[in-house]
Amino acid sequence: SEDLPPIALVAVAFVTIGVIALGFVESHEDEELRRARQDASNHHYAKSWVALTIPVVYCLLDALGTFADSLVLDMDETSYMENNIFPFTIPTLDTLKANGVDHSFLTNNPTKSVGDYIAKLARMGIDCPVANMYTTPIATIDYIKKAYPEVRRLFMLGTPSMQEQFVAAGFEACADDPDDVPDMLIVAFDTTLVYPRLCRAAWWAKQGIPYIATNPDWVCPTDARTILVDCGSLQKCIEAATGRKPDKVMGKPDPTMLDGIRDRNGLRPDEIAMVGDRIYTDIEMGRRAGAVSVLVLSGETTLETALEVGTADFICRDLEELGDMILESRKD
Repeated sequence: SEDLPPIALVAVAFVTIGVIALGFVESHEDEELRRARQDASNHHYAKSWVALTIPVVYCLLDALGTFADSLVLDMDETSYMENNIFPFTIPTLDTLKANGVDHSFLTNNPTKSVGDYIAKLARMGIDCPVANMYTTPIATIDYIKKAYPEVRRLFMLGTPSMQEQFVAAGFEACADDPDDVPDMLIVAFDTTLVYPRLCRAAWWAKQGIPYIATNPDWVCPTDARTILVDCGSLQKCIEAATGRKPDKVMGKPDPTMLDGIRDRNGLRPDEIAMVGDRIYTDIEMGRRAGAVSVLVLSGETTLETALEVGTADFICRDLEELGDMILESRKD
């Protein structure tokens, strides 16, 4: 861009400010992160150093002096763990909002309605307007109306809460009956699933009707001593029985959800930072949508894996550290 300074000046600024920022980062990182950085190879050390100097790198590349206008936050393992909010989440979000950084929530988990999620956040102390919550059922409804405007009747594997969202949007839920023929099959993470309905879903998939899955996740994260089989696993079950894969898989990493948030808020992709704990969903969606991707280490991904894969634009210990870095980048 003609507004950017000459490349030589950018390089000098990067080195100068980077040295200062490195001292700030090393004084704030925890011992585990420091040991991991010391044990990494020179290549990985460089990637870690760059990832931990988020404000410096982003300000120089974007030449704006701000990190992002809007954070899009994954929910489970980024903002909270199942039903337990991280102690840093509310203070961090409140401080960022007071400093002009807005946020939205986004989740691949389709088991609850938008209202259910807003109520869940409220119980944890987070006030979330309806416009700031985007879920895979909402993304799926938007997609069907755009790509399949003739579709009205759906056979759905999904919780009653999820199915109610589709009905409220003007669709009709078909019964588990071979004579109640749907226009489309919807498969979602279904905690109320019973065997006959799984068999009926496989039957409709075999008949060749349009077939959409709400999300690709194999399992849903939990702190309970069990495995929550998620939508991706149900898709594989249906594929094994019928040979049929979904025509479209919504949810992260598909960029449709992030595009929806972008359009709702009138933002450019580079004004959005996608923040999450999973490389193959959160970070990959940010990459596909052209947004900044921030990997937090509060959930599934370890620092070692993050550095080995190397697809995230930036890596932070957690949401709190990201907030500290954004605020640091905005100091005069």
